[in-house]
Amino acid sequence: MRHLADLEQLVSQKPPGRIAVAAAHEENVLRSVHAVYSKGYASPILIGDKEKIFSCADALELDVSKMGIIKETDAVRCAEIAVNLVQSAEADAIMKGQLQTADLLKAVLSRDKGLRTGGLLSHIGLYDVAGYNKLLLVTDAGINIDPNLQQKVDIIRNAVKVAGALGIQLPKVAVLAAIETVNPAMPSTLDAAALAKMADRGQIKDCLVDGPLAMDNAINLEAAKQKNIISPVAGDADILLVPDIEAGNILVKALTFISKARSCGTITGARVPLIVTSRAESSEAKYFSILLALTMLGHNDPEIGRES
Repeated sequence: MRHLADLEQLVSQKPPGRIAVAAAHEENVLRSVHAVYSKGYASPILIGDKEKIFSCADALELDVSKMGIIKETDAVRCAEIAVNLVQSAEADAIMKGQLQTADLLKAVLSRDKGLRTGGLLSHIGLYDVAGYNKLLLVTDAGINIDPNLQQKVDIIRNAVKVAGALGIQLPKVAVLAAIETVNPAMPSTLDAAALAKMADRGQIKDCLVDGPLAMDNAINLEAAKQKNIISPVAGDADILLVPDIEAGNILVKALTFISKARSCGTITGARVPLIVTSRAESSEAKYFSILLALTMLGHNDPEIGRES
């Protein structure tokens, strides 16, 4: 897959997913949800202030009258209702609308009524970068602040599941650091080397892992050759594992604001995909984020969607 638009081909081959949209009374959310609905990709359930939902829809000239709508003006309750819809097998994914991410995740992670799987939640971003020969997955730039070695293993596993849903059978994972050699003074390089060896010995499956790799030799084969790096991952990474949330945040914002990369993303590790985008993001980013979540449904893994 080379472009975000290729997600449509994958989604069009699946039955429509059912998306519970928590606090749906927001223009870009309604635009994106209506777009997937109008193409037959998804059946949305709008949870939120009903009057505001219809007011926004009217202003955008969108017909939402045939969508399921649950009236609820409290944002926290909207999140709880979305989770309940998954619990009752009435929804396959949850989308964040006009509410705080923390409120949604609190409902998702509730020990009594939430959607925990025992795994780690992590964010996976998908980037359409001009000049790169394929779509690029970046993780985790949104959830885990300073992951330890075991958490990085879980983050890789989550990303590999998403890559599998996109049809990437043996994704190449580059574990990023500032340099491509192990330096005891730089813990990220120690973790990277450990992760690569764990993959070699089958502790991390269904992917190729190498690191530490600097950003240039992770995605540019010529840069890797100049540094005499012999690796099945260098220069051709499918997944970039960042050392911490600060490095990830800087990387993805550079991709989007400097390189003008188009992007979308999802949170995985819960029982269903979570479509959690910034309230400032465009309807296009939200649209492709929905498509990314829909590709994961029916991927024969209860942690990332309903089983086929």
